[in-house]
Amino acid sequence: MRTTARMRKAVAVVAATGALALALAGCGGNDGDGDGPSGGASTTGPAETVRLPKLEGQTLQVVAVWTGPEQEAFTKVLKEFERRTGARVSYVPTQDAMLNYIGTKIAGGAPPDVAMLQQVGALHQAVERGWAKPADAATKAQLTRNYSRGWRDLGAVEGTQYGVYFKTANKSLVWYNTAVFENAGASEPKTWKEFLATAETISASGVTPVSIGGADGWTLTDWFENVYLSQAGPEKYDQLAKHRIKWTDPSVARALGTLGELFGRPELIAGGAAGALQTEFPASVTQTFTGGDAPKAAMVFEGDFVSINIAQTEAKVGTDAKVFPFPAVGDGEAPVVTGGDVAVALTAKPAAQALLTFLASPDAAAVWAGEGGFLSPNKSLDPAAYPNDVQRSIAKALIAAGDDFRFDMSDQMPQSFGGTPGKGEWKALQDFLKNPKDIAGTQARLEADAAKAYKSGG
Repeated sequence: MRTTARMRKAVAVVAATGALALALAGCGGNDGDGDGPSGGASTTGPAETVRLPKLEGQTLQVVAVWTGPEQEAFTKVLKEFERRTGARVSYVPTQDAMLNYIGTKIAGGAPPDVAMLQQVGALHQAVERGWAKPADAATKAQLTRNYSRGWRDLGAVEGTQYGVYFKTANKSLVWYNTAVFENAGASEPKTWKEFLATAETISASGVTPVSIGGADGWTLTDWFENVYLSQAGPEKYDQLAKHRIKWTDPSVARALGTLGELFGRPELIAGGAAGALQTEFPASVTQTFTGGDAPKAAMVFEGDFVSINIAQTEAKVGTDAKVFPFPAVGDGEAPVVTGGDVAVALTAKPAAQALLTFLASPDAAAVWAGEGGFLSPNKSLDPAAYPNDVQRSIAKALIAAGDDFRFDMSDQMPQSFGGTPGKGEWKALQDFLKNPKDIAGTQARLEADAAKAYKSGG
Protein backbone atom coordinates (compact mmCIF):
# COMPACT_ATOMS: atom_id res chain seq x y z
CA MET A 1 0.00 0.00 0.00
CA ARG A 2 1.39 3.39 -0.93
CA THR A 3 -0.68 5.31 1.45
CA THR A 4 0.67 8.14 3.54
CA ALA A 5 -0.36 10.08 6.58
CA ARG A 6 0.39 11.59 9.75
CA MET A 7 -0.32 13.57 12.92
CA ARG A 8 -1.18 13.48 16.50
CA LYS A 9 -0.19 11.75 19.66
CA ALA A 10 -0.57 8.03 19.45
CA VAL A 11 -0.46 4.88 21.43
CA ALA A 12 -1.61 1.44 20.65
CA VAL A 13 -1.11 -2.02 21.97
CA VAL A 14 -3.66 -4.53 22.99
CA ALA A 15 -2.63 -4.04 26.61
CA ALA A 16 -2.86 -0.26 26.28
CA THR A 17 -6.04 0.36 24.34
CA GLY A 18 -7.13 3.21 26.58
CA ALA A 19 -3.75 4.87 26.35
CA LEU A 20 -3.96 4.81 22.57
CA ALA A 21 -7.27 6.56 22.53
CA LEU A 22 -6.12 9.23 24.97
CA ALA A 23 -2.82 9.80 23.21
CA LEU A 24 -4.31 10.12 19.74
CA ALA A 25 -7.11 12.32 20.96
CA GLY A 26 -4.56 15.01 21.82
CA CYS A 27 -6.91 17.83 22.78
CA GLY A 28 -9.27 15.48 24.55
CA GLY A 29 -12.81 14.57 23.67
CA ASN A 30 -14.44 11.22 24.03
CA ASP A 31 -13.48 8.19 22.00
CA GLY A 32 -16.86 7.89 20.39
CA ASP A 33 -19.91 5.96 21.43
CA GLY A 34 -21.46 2.96 19.79
CA ASP A 35 -18.61 0.63 20.70
CA GLY A 36 -19.79 -2.78 19.62
CA PRO A 37 -18.85 -6.18 20.97
CA SER A 38 -15.21 -7.11 20.92
CA GLY A 39 -15.90 -10.13 18.76
CA GLY A 40 -15.38 -8.15 15.55
CA ALA A 41 -17.40 -7.56 12.41
CA SER A 42 -20.80 -9.00 11.72
CA THR A 43 -20.98 -11.69 9.09
CA THR A 44 -24.39 -10.56 7.83
CA GLY A 45 -23.00 -7.66 5.79
CA PRO A 46 -23.40 -3.92 6.29
CA ALA A 47 -26.80 -2.42 6.92
CA GLU A 48 -28.07 -0.26 4.07
CA THR A 49 -27.97 3.27 5.48
CA VAL A 50 -27.54 5.04 2.12
CA ARG A 51 -29.97 4.99 -0.81
CA LEU A 52 -28.35 4.44 -4.20
CA PRO A 53 -29.90 4.72 -7.68
CA LYS A 54 -30.56 1.75 -9.91
CA LEU A 55 -27.84 1.71 -12.56
CA GLU A 56 -28.46 -1.41 -14.61
CA GLY A 57 -26.53 -1.31 -17.87
CA GLN A 58 -23.97 1.24 -16.67
CA THR A 59 -20.29 0.31 -16.50
CA LEU A 60 -17.64 1.86 -14.34
CA GLN A 61 -13.85 1.64 -14.26
CA VAL A 62 -12.00 2.37 -11.02
CA VAL A 63 -8.25 2.78 -10.73
CA ALA A 64 -6.13 2.62 -7.56
CA VAL A 65 -2.72 1.35 -6.48
CA TRP A 66 -4.02 -1.53 -4.38
CA THR A 67 -2.86 -5.03 -5.17
CA GLY A 68 -2.83 -8.35 -3.28
CA PRO A 69 -4.95 -8.48 -0.11
CA GLU A 70 -5.89 -4.80 -0.44
CA GLN A 71 -7.17 -5.34 -3.97
CA GLU A 72 -9.20 -8.33 -2.75
CA ALA A 73 -10.74 -6.27 0.05
CA PHE A 74 -11.57 -3.29 -2.18
CA THR A 75 -13.07 -5.62 -4.78
CA LYS A 76 -15.55 -6.75 -2.12
CA VAL A 77 -16.55 -3.11 -1.62
CA LEU A 78 -17.12 -2.73 -5.37
CA LYS A 79 -19.10 -5.99 -5.48
CA GLU A 80 -21.42 -4.64 -2.80
CA PHE A 81 -21.92 -1.49 -4.89
CA GLU A 82 -22.74 -3.68 -7.90
CA ARG A 83 -25.26 -5.68 -5.86
CA ARG A 84 -27.09 -2.57 -4.74
CA THR A 85 -27.11 -0.65 -8.02
CA GLY A 86 -26.87 -3.18 -10.85
CA ALA A 87 -23.86 -1.34 -12.33
CA ARG A 88 -20.86 -3.35 -13.50
CA VAL A 89 -17.51 -2.22 -12.08
CA SER A 90 -14.03 -3.12 -13.27
CA TYR A 91 -10.98 -2.44 -11.14
CA VAL A 92 -7.56 -1.58 -12.59
CA PRO A 93 -4.52 -1.56 -10.27
CA THR A 94 -1.58 0.59 -11.33
CA GLN A 95 1.87 1.00 -9.87
CA ASP A 96 2.57 4.00 -12.11
CA ALA A 97 2.44 7.54 -10.75
CA MET A 98 -1.33 8.07 -10.67
CA LEU A 99 -1.47 11.42 -12.46
CA ASN A 100 0.78 10.14 -15.20
CA TYR A 101 -1.47 7.10 -15.64
CA ILE A 102 -4.64 9.20 -15.73
CA GLY A 103 -3.09 11.68 -18.15
CA THR A 104 -2.14 8.89 -20.53
CA LYS A 105 -5.65 7.40 -20.38
CA ILE A 106 -7.29 10.79 -20.95
CA ALA A 107 -5.00 11.48 -23.91
CA GLY A 108 -6.08 8.13 -25.33
CA GLY A 109 -9.76 9.01 -24.93
CA ALA A 110 -10.45 6.39 -22.24
CA PRO A 111 -10.24 7.99 -18.78
CA PRO A 112 -11.10 5.87 -15.74
CA ASP A 113 -14.39 6.90 -14.19
CA VAL A 114 -13.14 7.05 -10.60
CA ALA A 115 -9.58 7.29 -9.33
CA MET A 116 -8.30 6.75 -5.80
CA LEU A 117 -5.62 9.42 -5.41
CA GLN A 118 -3.04 9.20 -2.65
CA GLN A 119 -1.78 12.75 -2.53
CA VAL A 120 -3.56 15.97 -1.61
CA GLY A 121 -1.31 17.60 -4.19
CA ALA A 122 -2.50 15.12 -6.83
CA LEU A 123 -6.12 16.03 -6.10
CA HIS A 124 -5.36 19.73 -6.57
CA GLN A 125 -3.50 19.01 -9.79
CA ALA A 126 -6.38 16.89 -11.12
CA VAL A 127 -8.73 19.81 -10.48
CA GLU A 128 -6.36 22.36 -12.01
CA ARG A 129 -6.06 20.23 -15.15
CA GLY A 130 -9.84 20.00 -15.47
CA TRP A 131 -9.94 16.25 -14.91
CA ALA A 132 -11.87 16.00 -11.64
CA LYS A 133 -15.64 16.45 -11.44
CA PRO A 134 -17.26 18.14 -8.40
CA ALA A 135 -19.09 15.87 -5.99
CA ASP A 136 -22.88 15.89 -6.33
CA ALA A 137 -25.45 16.72 -3.66
CA ALA A 138 -25.93 13.11 -2.52
CA THR A 139 -22.20 12.65 -1.92
CA LYS A 140 -21.92 15.96 -0.10
CA ALA A 141 -24.85 14.98 2.12
CA GLN A 142 -23.09 11.76 3.11
CA LEU A 143 -19.86 13.66 3.79
CA THR A 144 -21.65 16.20 5.99
CA ARG A 145 -23.32 13.39 7.92
CA ASN A 146 -20.32 11.13 8.34
CA TYR A 147 -17.09 13.17 8.18
CA SER A 148 -15.53 15.88 10.30
CA ARG A 149 -14.80 19.18 8.58
CA GLY A 150 -11.07 18.49 8.47
CA TRP A 151 -11.54 15.42 6.28
CA ARG A 152 -14.12 17.18 4.10
CA ASP A 153 -11.77 20.10 3.60
CA LEU A 154 -8.95 17.77 2.52
CA GLY A 155 -11.20 16.58 -0.31
CA ALA A 156 -12.13 20.12 -1.40
CA VAL A 157 -10.31 22.61 -3.63
CA GLU A 158 -11.04 26.33 -3.22
CA GLY A 159 -14.29 25.58 -1.45
CA THR A 160 -15.63 23.05 -3.97
CA GLN A 161 -15.98 19.43 -2.84
CA TYR A 162 -14.38 16.92 -5.18
CA GLY A 163 -13.11 13.97 -3.18
CA VAL A 164 -14.10 11.40 -0.58
CA TYR A 165 -11.43 10.11 1.77
CA PHE A 166 -12.37 6.45 1.91
CA LYS A 167 -9.29 4.82 3.40
CA THR A 168 -6.95 6.53 5.79
CA ALA A 169 -3.99 5.52 7.91
CA ASN A 170 -2.26 6.29 11.16
CA LYS A 171 1.35 6.18 9.99
CA SER A 172 2.96 6.73 13.37
CA LEU A 173 3.07 3.20 14.72
CA VAL A 174 5.87 0.70 15.38
CA TRP A 175 4.82 -2.96 15.25
CA TYR A 176 6.91 -5.50 17.13
CA ASN A 177 7.40 -9.22 17.57
CA THR A 178 6.36 -9.91 21.14
CA ALA A 179 8.39 -13.11 21.47
CA VAL A 180 11.60 -11.29 20.53
CA PHE A 181 10.88 -8.48 22.98
CA GLU A 182 10.16 -10.96 25.77
CA ASN A 183 13.29 -12.99 25.07
CA ALA A 184 15.42 -9.85 25.08
CA GLY A 185 13.74 -8.37 28.15
CA ALA A 186 12.86 -5.30 26.10
CA SER A 187 9.97 -2.93 26.77
CA GLU A 188 8.08 -0.48 24.61
CA PRO A 189 10.06 2.77 24.23
CA LYS A 190 8.40 6.15 24.52
CA THR A 191 11.23 8.40 23.32
CA TRP A 192 13.72 8.25 20.45
CA LYS A 193 16.57 7.77 22.93
CA GLU A 194 14.73 4.83 24.49
CA PHE A 195 13.97 3.46 21.00
CA LEU A 196 17.68 3.32 20.15
CA ALA A 197 18.44 1.74 23.54
CA THR A 198 15.73 -0.87 22.95
CA ALA A 199 17.23 -1.60 19.53
CA GLU A 200 20.63 -2.18 21.14
CA THR A 201 19.10 -4.50 23.74
CA ILE A 202 17.42 -6.57 21.05
CA SER A 203 20.58 -6.64 18.95
CA ALA A 204 22.51 -7.97 21.93
CA SER A 205 19.96 -10.80 22.21
CA GLY A 206 20.89 -11.97 18.72
CA VAL A 207 18.06 -10.53 16.61
CA THR A 208 18.42 -7.54 14.28
CA PRO A 209 16.08 -4.93 15.72
CA VAL A 210 14.64 -2.88 12.84
CA SER A 211 13.15 -3.83 9.46
CA ILE A 212 12.96 -1.09 6.81
CA GLY A 213 11.26 -1.41 3.42
CA GLY A 214 13.65 0.99 1.75
CA ALA A 215 12.93 -0.24 -1.78
CA ASP A 216 9.68 1.71 -1.46
CA GLY A 217 10.74 5.32 -1.02
CA TRP A 218 7.45 6.34 0.60
CA THR A 219 8.35 4.44 3.77
CA LEU A 220 11.43 6.63 4.16
CA THR A 221 9.38 9.81 3.80
CA ASP A 222 7.24 8.51 6.65
CA TRP A 223 10.33 7.97 8.82
CA PHE A 224 11.45 11.53 8.13
CA GLU A 225 8.02 13.08 8.67
CA ASN A 226 7.46 11.46 12.05
CA VAL A 227 10.87 12.57 13.29
CA TYR A 228 10.40 16.05 11.85
CA LEU A 229 6.88 16.58 13.23
CA SER A 230 7.94 15.54 16.72
CA GLN A 231 11.26 17.37 16.75
CA ALA A 232 10.46 20.56 14.81
CA GLY A 233 6.78 20.84 15.75
CA PRO A 234 3.56 21.29 13.77
CA GLU A 235 4.19 24.90 12.69
CA LYS A 236 7.50 24.05 11.01
CA TYR A 237 5.90 20.88 9.61
CA ASP A 238 3.18 22.93 7.92
CA GLN A 239 5.74 25.41 6.56
CA LEU A 240 7.94 22.71 5.06
CA ALA A 241 4.91 20.90 3.61
CA LYS A 242 3.99 24.08 1.70
CA HIS A 243 7.65 24.85 0.86
CA ARG A 244 7.45 28.09 2.81
CA ILE A 245 10.78 27.16 4.34
CA LYS A 246 13.52 25.49 2.35
CA TRP A 247 14.82 21.97 2.75
CA THR A 248 18.16 23.56 3.62
CA ASP A 249 16.58 24.87 6.85
CA PRO A 250 18.46 23.87 10.05
CA SER A 251 15.35 22.02 11.28
CA VAL A 252 15.69 19.60 8.35
CA ALA A 253 19.36 19.06 9.17
CA ARG A 254 18.43 18.20 12.76
CA ALA A 255 15.80 15.69 11.65
CA LEU A 256 18.17 14.03 9.19
CA GLY A 257 20.80 13.89 11.90
CA THR A 258 18.32 12.15 14.20
CA LEU A 259 17.41 9.63 11.50
CA GLY A 260 21.11 9.10 10.92
CA GLU A 261 21.42 7.80 14.48
CA LEU A 262 19.54 4.74 13.21
CA PHE A 263 20.38 4.72 9.50
CA GLY A 264 24.07 5.11 10.30
CA ARG A 265 24.15 1.89 12.29
CA PRO A 266 23.72 -0.92 9.73
CA GLU A 267 23.94 -3.57 12.44
CA LEU A 268 20.58 -2.33 13.74
CA ILE A 269 18.85 -2.70 10.35
CA ALA A 270 17.86 -6.02 8.79
CA GLY A 271 20.27 -6.55 5.89
CA GLY A 272 21.99 -3.25 6.60
CA ALA A 273 21.31 -0.27 4.37
CA ALA A 274 21.96 -2.30 1.21
CA GLY A 275 19.50 -4.99 2.29
CA ALA A 276 16.88 -2.44 3.33
CA LEU A 277 17.08 -0.74 -0.07
CA GLN A 278 16.27 -4.08 -1.70
CA THR A 279 13.39 -4.84 0.67
CA GLU A 280 9.88 -3.88 -0.39
CA PHE A 281 7.37 -2.80 2.21
CA PRO A 282 5.34 -6.05 2.41
CA ALA A 283 8.51 -8.08 2.95
CA SER A 284 9.69 -5.65 5.63
CA VAL A 285 6.58 -6.63 7.59
CA THR A 286 6.47 -10.36 6.97
CA GLN A 287 10.15 -10.86 7.77
CA THR A 288 9.45 -9.35 11.20
CA PHE A 289 6.80 -11.93 12.01
CA THR A 290 8.15 -15.12 10.46
CA GLY A 291 11.01 -17.35 11.55
CA GLY A 292 9.76 -18.27 15.02
CA ASP A 293 12.02 -16.93 17.78
CA ALA A 294 14.64 -15.86 15.25
CA PRO A 295 12.97 -13.58 12.67
CA LYS A 296 15.02 -11.29 10.46
CA ALA A 297 13.91 -8.29 12.55
CA ALA A 298 12.08 -7.45 15.75
CA MET A 299 10.31 -4.20 14.80
CA VAL A 300 8.86 -2.56 11.70
CA PHE A 301 7.60 1.01 11.50
CA GLU A 302 4.51 1.88 9.49
CA GLY A 303 0.80 2.52 9.64
CA ASP A 304 -2.19 0.58 10.89
CA PHE A 305 -2.36 -1.11 7.47
CA VAL A 306 0.62 -3.24 8.51
CA SER A 307 -1.95 -5.60 10.02
CA ILE A 308 -3.04 -6.80 6.58
CA ASN A 309 0.56 -7.90 5.88
CA ILE A 310 0.87 -9.53 9.28
CA ALA A 311 -2.22 -11.54 8.33
CA GLN A 312 -0.14 -13.17 5.58
CA THR A 313 1.97 -14.78 8.32
CA GLU A 314 1.03 -17.08 11.20
CA ALA A 315 1.40 -14.23 13.70
CA LYS A 316 -1.74 -12.91 15.42
CA VAL A 317 -2.25 -9.20 15.98
CA GLY A 318 -2.62 -8.51 19.69
CA THR A 319 -0.61 -11.53 20.84
CA ASP A 320 2.33 -12.28 18.54
CA ALA A 321 2.31 -8.77 17.06
CA LYS A 322 1.76 -5.63 19.09
CA VAL A 323 2.26 -1.96 18.43
CA PHE A 324 3.48 1.18 20.14
CA PRO A 325 3.39 4.84 19.03
CA PHE A 326 6.30 6.33 17.13
CA PRO A 327 8.59 7.65 19.87
CA ALA A 328 8.80 11.32 20.80
CA VAL A 329 11.98 13.03 19.65
CA GLY A 330 13.80 15.39 22.01
CA ASP A 331 11.36 17.65 23.81
CA GLY A 332 8.62 17.07 21.25
CA GLU A 333 5.43 15.07 21.55
CA ALA A 334 4.85 11.64 20.06
CA PRO A 335 3.75 12.31 16.47
CA VAL A 336 0.91 10.90 14.47
CA VAL A 337 0.81 11.50 10.79
CA THR A 338 -2.27 10.52 8.85
CA GLY A 339 -2.70 9.87 5.16
CA GLY A 340 -5.29 8.40 2.91
CA ASP A 341 -6.80 7.58 -0.45
CA VAL A 342 -9.33 10.04 -1.86
CA ALA A 343 -11.93 8.95 -4.41
CA VAL A 344 -12.49 11.40 -7.27
CA ALA A 345 -14.89 11.19 -10.23
CA LEU A 346 -13.18 11.77 -13.59
CA THR A 347 -16.24 11.33 -15.83
CA ALA A 348 -19.80 12.63 -15.72
CA LYS A 349 -21.38 9.17 -15.50
CA PRO A 350 -24.15 8.95 -12.86
CA ALA A 351 -22.54 5.70 -11.70
CA ALA A 352 -19.30 7.54 -10.87
CA GLN A 353 -21.11 9.95 -8.54
CA ALA A 354 -23.12 7.09 -7.06
CA LEU A 355 -19.90 5.25 -6.21
CA LEU A 356 -18.57 8.35 -4.45
CA THR A 357 -21.82 8.53 -2.47
CA PHE A 358 -21.44 4.89 -1.48
CA LEU A 359 -17.79 5.34 -0.48
CA ALA A 360 -18.79 8.26 1.75
CA SER A 361 -21.25 6.04 3.63
CA PRO A 362 -20.52 3.75 6.59
CA ASP A 363 -21.87 0.87 4.49
CA ALA A 364 -18.86 0.80 2.18
CA ALA A 365 -16.38 1.31 5.02
CA ALA A 366 -17.89 -1.63 6.94
CA VAL A 367 -17.15 -4.02 4.08
CA TRP A 368 -13.39 -3.39 4.11
CA ALA A 369 -13.15 -2.84 7.87
CA GLY A 370 -14.19 -6.43 8.40
CA GLU A 371 -11.32 -7.61 6.19
CA GLY A 372 -8.65 -5.85 8.28
CA GLY A 373 -5.82 -3.58 7.20
CA PHE A 374 -8.20 -0.65 6.96
CA LEU A 375 -8.89 2.56 8.85
CA SER A 376 -11.78 4.88 8.05
CA PRO A 377 -12.29 8.57 8.88
CA ASN A 378 -16.05 7.89 8.69
CA LYS A 379 -17.35 8.72 12.15
CA SER A 380 -20.62 6.83 11.54
CA LEU A 381 -18.85 3.49 11.11
CA ASP A 382 -19.54 1.16 14.04
CA PRO A 383 -16.18 0.25 15.67
CA ALA A 384 -17.48 -3.33 15.92
CA ALA A 385 -16.85 -3.59 12.16
CA TYR A 386 -13.10 -3.86 12.84
CA PRO A 387 -11.79 -7.39 13.36
CA ASN A 388 -9.73 -6.97 16.54
CA ASP A 389 -9.19 -4.74 19.55
CA VAL A 390 -5.95 -3.22 18.24
CA GLN A 391 -7.52 -1.95 15.02
CA ARG A 392 -10.71 -0.98 16.84
CA SER A 393 -8.85 1.18 19.35
CA ILE A 394 -6.75 2.85 16.64
CA ALA A 395 -9.94 3.65 14.71
CA LYS A 396 -11.76 5.02 17.76
CA ALA A 397 -8.79 7.21 18.60
CA LEU A 398 -8.73 8.64 15.07
CA ILE A 399 -12.40 9.60 15.28
CA ALA A 400 -11.98 11.01 18.79
CA ALA A 401 -9.22 13.29 17.53
CA GLY A 402 -11.66 15.14 15.28
CA ASP A 403 -9.75 17.65 13.17
CA ASP A 404 -6.63 17.59 15.36
CA PHE A 405 -4.29 15.89 12.91
CA ARG A 406 -1.52 16.45 10.39
CA PHE A 407 -1.70 14.90 6.93
CA ASP A 408 1.29 13.15 5.41
CA MET A 409 3.75 15.80 4.26
CA SER A 410 4.92 14.15 1.05
CA ASP A 411 1.30 13.67 0.01
CA GLN A 412 0.70 17.42 0.26
CA MET A 413 3.50 18.16 -2.19
CA PRO A 414 3.60 18.07 -5.99
CA GLN A 415 3.58 14.44 -7.06
CA SER A 416 6.86 14.72 -8.96
CA PHE A 417 8.61 15.59 -5.69
CA GLY A 418 6.65 13.80 -2.98
CA GLY A 419 5.08 10.81 -4.71
CA THR A 420 7.10 9.44 -7.61
CA PRO A 421 9.34 6.34 -7.42
CA GLY A 422 12.99 7.05 -8.19
CA LYS A 423 12.58 10.83 -8.04
CA GLY A 424 12.42 13.74 -5.63
CA GLU A 425 12.08 13.02 -1.93
CA TRP A 426 11.79 9.25 -2.38
CA LYS A 427 15.13 9.03 -4.20
CA ALA A 428 16.91 11.57 -1.98
CA LEU A 429 15.99 9.66 1.17
CA GLN A 430 16.97 6.34 -0.37
CA ASP A 431 20.38 7.89 -1.10
CA PHE A 432 20.48 9.19 2.47
CA LEU A 433 19.81 5.71 3.86
CA LYS A 434 22.80 4.58 1.83
CA ASN A 435 24.98 7.48 3.06
CA PRO A 436 23.50 9.04 6.21
CA LYS A 437 26.57 11.18 6.85
CA ASP A 438 25.78 13.33 3.81
CA ILE A 439 23.23 15.59 5.50
CA ALA A 440 24.16 18.79 3.64
CA GLY A 441 24.20 17.04 0.27
CA THR A 442 20.84 15.43 0.95
CA GLN A 443 19.35 18.79 1.89
CA ALA A 444 20.71 20.41 -1.25
CA ARG A 445 19.22 17.71 -3.48
CA LEU A 446 15.89 17.87 -1.68
CA GLU A 447 15.70 21.63 -2.06
CA ALA A 448 16.69 21.60 -5.74
CA ASP A 449 14.06 18.98 -6.55
CA ALA A 450 11.39 20.66 -4.44
CA ALA A 451 12.01 24.08 -5.99
CA LYS A 452 11.72 22.62 -9.48
CA ALA A 453 8.50 20.74 -8.64
CA TYR A 454 6.78 23.71 -7.04
CA LYS A 455 7.83 26.02 -9.87
CA SER A 456 6.44 23.69 -12.54
CA GLY A 457 3.32 22.85 -10.54
CA GLY A 458 4.03 19.14 -11.00
